[in-house]
Amino acid sequence: MGERPPLLAIVGPTAVGKTALAIAVARRIGGEIVSADSRQIYRHMDIGTAKPSAAERAAAPHHLIDIRDPDEPFSLATYQELAMATIAAITARGRIPLLVGGTGQYLAAVLEGWQIPRVAPQPALRASLEREAAEQGAAALHARLAAVDPLAAAQIAPSNVRRVVRALEVYLVTGQPISAQQTRQPPPYQIRTIWLTRPRAELYARADTRVDAMLAAGLVEEVARLRAAGYGWELPSLSSLGYIQFRPYFEGTASLADCVARLKFDTHRFIRHQAAWFRRLPNLERWTPEHPEWRALQA
Repeated sequence: MGERPPLLAIVGPTAVGKTALAIAVARRIGGEIVSADSRQIYRHMDIGTAKPSAAERAAAPHHLIDIRDPDEPFSLATYQELAMATIAAITARGRIPLLVGGTGQYLAAVLEGWQIPRVAPQPALRASLEREAAEQGAAALHARLAAVDPLAAAQIAPSNVRRVVRALEVYLVTGQPISAQQTRQPPPYQIRTIWLTRPRAELYARADTRVDAMLAAGLVEEVARLRAAGYGWELPSLSSLGYIQFRPYFEGTASLADCVARLKFDTHRFIRHQAAWFRRLPNLERWTPEHPEWRALQA
């Protein structure tokens, strides 16, 4: 009585092999997978998000996949609430929850117990701030944030306009810096975090192979269907990795080969940035493919 329930997190960069290992672990320990991927939440976006296949989802229960349309708003606070509710439900069934993914903010929000400001999106205010960034430059908007919340500004790159806008939105609505509202409370789990990693060159090669497989599976056609359905490039869904890189092709300003090269370049850059999130997570174990448990589960 009083013991905290277990939560196993399997994290790692794009194309490292999280899905295969997570399914193997889930089958072995009676687990269910809770996705921590900010793009797999969207319906109709299957190829570009490397969403688990129907066979993979049949092999182990998956949660928080295909829960929003591409134009539906979805916040970090909403993800955290859904993830924690799903983890509690899995635990109540006597099974083991596995938090699996590569979206650093999603992972940290759950594993570090972020107390996230519950400020509803303000469409008019956001539009005004985004217009300001477009007219005056992202650096100018970032400087405005630094003037009222230097701590938040230090943690957000000037180029990340979406996060800068959100931080300013919270400040302008509440009168308090977002950094002062983002406290942490230890989550009610016994956490074990497994960080899967491979040599950088190997990760890049695996990511490039994955992009080639996505193209063969119909990624360009998937993007075309989304655009034909009325989903705009400005949406968080279509402005994400795997989709926005094709905008120049659809607008006739770049060749398909150039867009594919850009996607591979951006994926490599994303892989480098992911590590900064993973190394901060609690109770961390770093596994390479030579780790005996990883090797045993792959056998």
